[in-house]
Amino acid sequence: MKKYLTDKVGGALKSLSYDGITKLTFEKPKDETHGDITTNIAMLLAKSVKKNPRVVAQEIIGKLEVDPKYVSKVEIAGPGFINFRFTDEFYTAQIGNILKHAESFGKINIGNGKKTQVEYVSANPTGPLSVGHGRQAAVGDTIANLLEWTGHDVTREYYYNNAGRQMRMLAESTYARYRQLFDSSYIFPEDGYQGDYICKIADDLKKDRGDSIVAMPSEEALTICKEFAEQELFGAIKKVLARMGVVHDVFFNEDSLYKSGKIEEVITEFRNKGLAYDQDGAVWLKTSALGLDQDRVIVKSTGEPTYRLPDIAYHREKFRRGFELIVDVFGADHIATIPDVLAGVKALGYDPEKVKVVIHQFVTLMRDGEQVKMSKRLANFVTLDELIDEVGSDAVRFFFLMRSTSSHLEFDLNLAKEQSEKNPVYYLQYAHARIASILRFAEEQGTFNMADISTGIDYSLLKGPTEIALTKLLLDFPETIESCAMHFEPHRLTTYLQDIAAAFHRFYHEHRIVIPELDIAKARLVLCLAAKTVLANGCAILGITAPERM
Repeated sequence: MKKYLTDKVGGALKSLSYDGITKLTFEKPKDETHGDITTNIAMLLAKSVKKNPRVVAQEIIGKLEVDPKYVSKVEIAGPGFINFRFTDEFYTAQIGNILKHAESFGKINIGNGKKTQVEYVSANPTGPLSVGHGRQAAVGDTIANLLEWTGHDVTREYYYNNAGRQMRMLAESTYARYRQLFDSSYIFPEDGYQGDYICKIADDLKKDRGDSIVAMPSEEALTICKEFAEQELFGAIKKVLARMGVVHDVFFNEDSLYKSGKIEEVITEFRNKGLAYDQDGAVWLKTSALGLDQDRVIVKSTGEPTYRLPDIAYHREKFRRGFELIVDVFGADHIATIPDVLAGVKALGYDPEKVKVVIHQFVTLMRDGEQVKMSKRLANFVTLDELIDEVGSDAVRFFFLMRSTSSHLEFDLNLAKEQSEKNPVYYLQYAHARIASILRFAEEQGTFNMADISTGIDYSLLKGPTEIALTKLLLDFPETIESCAMHFEPHRLTTYLQDIAAAFHRFYHEHRIVIPELDIAKARLVLCLAAKTVLANGCAILGITAPERM
């Protein structure tokens, strides 16, 4: 609709010498009685051309050259809106366009190859991924998919730190469990990681190194334990992410910022700009001069940098690597640090508007109406691996995506395993599988073959309300993808696809499809194929399967 009217209204504006004055936009009215699409162009032009908006609207309508076969009504509403209503024939005529583009239907090039980085998960290798990391993985990966579908050149990145206090504790925990394999009385550190995964790592270490580490000096032994545990945990992290279809292009180690001198470079640059100073033995960033409420410590009096400093240095590297759009997907525990990092980025001369931060709220697992308890340090926490084992990777991804990232997510384990229309991912996949079954049956009956998608289809035979409603919804797919990508809101795609599934089932229950009247049967079958195409493309973006049989 927008493409068709952009050409037609644009032509009218040109003939009135109104083109180029302001941007022509269209949107769907919230109230369907106001038409299928509307524009406020007349109101935007009124001041410049010094005329009443309704007069300008009437001028535009007077110059419009639209095909009455496609546009049934054009009217002025309110202070100067121009409302358009399209014919059913216009909608059904677009079905062929869906099939013509098939797997690429929905792709648009608004990104124009913009070099884009999406950072997500970024968990340090101190333990298995939790369900919270799983939500971040699903959200980040789907945002990356959406940006690729809209023409962005996307790099998926994972940022981690294999140094510092947490890694030291991982080493000490692993060493203690290893020593206990030889001496059960060996004391485990009070703040150690107590999960069973540490015992498994220690057991694997024993199989690999025998008792050779027992007699080693403490620091040498701890180094070996840290490196072994890190390797095992990172291997497990990559494996569980792969189960969700998540594969990163780059793994960036925070420690490299220190070894390459990037951290010191940033401190020096802040000092040169008069934005860093020493006080009480610490180094402070003058964030009060950058629009924040007070200054922030970036290096503690102990000489240890705060989390802000390496994050600022890392974002500087993102810009230096040429990224034009930077998307950070973080958990809610990062929300307080974001203004500091963006202020630091701006102080270094980079545009913070190019950094888009997506914050996701926490996840609560529910079973039988009660919360499943989790503890990241103790042995009873639920890992992402265990969640996938229980409900499957498709349900994991879909359930993590189907709520706004700004909303706390209650993950209903019972619902995720239920094979009924109550389960949203099952309902969606069942619609795709049902269409596949219908198409197979039609081919077996000799009613339909792939050649029919381009010849001899009379789309005007699709006149029923449910046929038109499904067609309209399918044609919204490209605009839905664009909106989800530009606002970083993948949950809206899950809602849209559920609407498609519901619209298809209403159409299916109202109309027989494989019928003796071949012309009508073929038109309905092609509508089914278009719905199957959109469902499959949407599932691909969400990272879930679109089964042919269920």
